[in-house]
Amino acid sequence: MPFDITRIRAAYPALAEGFAHFDGAGGTQTPQAVIDAVADAMRAAVGNRTTASVPGRRSLELVAAARDAVADLLGAEPAGVVLGSSATALTYTLARTLGGTWGPGDEVVVSRLDHDANVRPWVQAAEAAGATVRWAGFDPATGELPADQYAALVGDRTRLVAVTAGSNATGTMPDVPAIAATAHAVGALVCVDGVHSVPHGPTDLAASDADFLVTSAYKWSGPHLAAMVADPERWATLRPAKVVPSSDAVPDRFEAGTPSFPLLAGVAAAVDHLAGLDPTATGDRRTRVRTGLTAARAHEEAVFARLCEGLADLPTVTVLPAGARRCPTVSFRLAGWTPAGLAGALGAAGLCLSSGDYYAYEYFQALGLRDSGGAVRASVYHYNTVDEVDRLLAELDRLAARWEQPVG
Repeated sequence: MPFDITRIRAAYPALAEGFAHFDGAGGTQTPQAVIDAVADAMRAAVGNRTTASVPGRRSLELVAAARDAVADLLGAEPAGVVLGSSATALTYTLARTLGGTWGPGDEVVVSRLDHDANVRPWVQAAEAAGATVRWAGFDPATGELPADQYAALVGDRTRLVAVTAGSNATGTMPDVPAIAATAHAVGALVCVDGVHSVPHGPTDLAASDADFLVTSAYKWSGPHLAAMVADPERWATLRPAKVVPSSDAVPDRFEAGTPSFPLLAGVAAAVDHLAGLDPTATGDRRTRVRTGLTAARAHEEAVFARLCEGLADLPTVTVLPAGARRCPTVSFRLAGWTPAGLAGALGAAGLCLSSGDYYAYEYFQALGLRDSGGAVRASVYHYNTVDEVDRLLAELDRLAARWEQPVG
């Protein structure tokens, strides 16, 4: 059946305010079901985790339900789901843990296409260990991250390869399985940043061949929490720094402190929301999530195609190149406008877009665009419409007629 955009949009109360949200790459709006789940958990009696009381058992159930939900979303095992405050925090925990086993002569490979959260933790861990950092570059003409370059970057001393599954700047989706195969051939581990890719189609940990995969719930309609998944046996080999009295079990030993139990309720509710995107879907939640995200992806691609066609028709717009496989995200500049000035002008018209480098630091450094403000980013999510795209394109056309200031 056709994607029921009216039904989908009705699930998000914030959309009633009338803003057009093209900033999903920075964080999506929240469905009512997720809001209700968080509120219900906060209204109920919830204690710290224990089997001794009903409130304590409720918190145990909330944690377990969140792990189950993330496992269904990513094709992982619940026992391999580590929950945390953000993808950045989880990646730092992993980098410090793995980096403690590295030494001089060891090597790590990072990419200039990645969000800095999948770059700086590894660079800093390598520096602390005296290890060497090698850099994978993207093709500035095509926006691709060529997988074949990894054959020259990866060697016998490579300990880890970090790569994105979807660029948060341009949407480019590298060939992660091919990169992972090169890394695994020499015994290196692979950490994949799935923060931008997971909201835009089915994800499968095994198919990606990643050893570690991280995602953020607030990029797929959930609250501000994150998860990193791996085989439970892989987690069992790692010993993170932790306080002595906390649990030494996997995955608990990677989760410092007491979690936000109500927000964990929101994580489970967000996965349930994704599982309901296609109301005709049947089967278990994992199957329904895959079906729903497949339907959402088709809708997003249609909306995004209209956006890309419209931007190409505006002669004063310069679009940054992206790969053939991409998430529905585009970065661009408008002649005569700084990115920040353009985002502000669009915001005044009720159009929400991001500007700057969006933490894709190395990408914009490599292009020489950071010092002039980066770019403006439009990202499409499953609640966006062609009408909203046309509204954005009309405003860009109007703004092109009046320059804010020359851009050097």
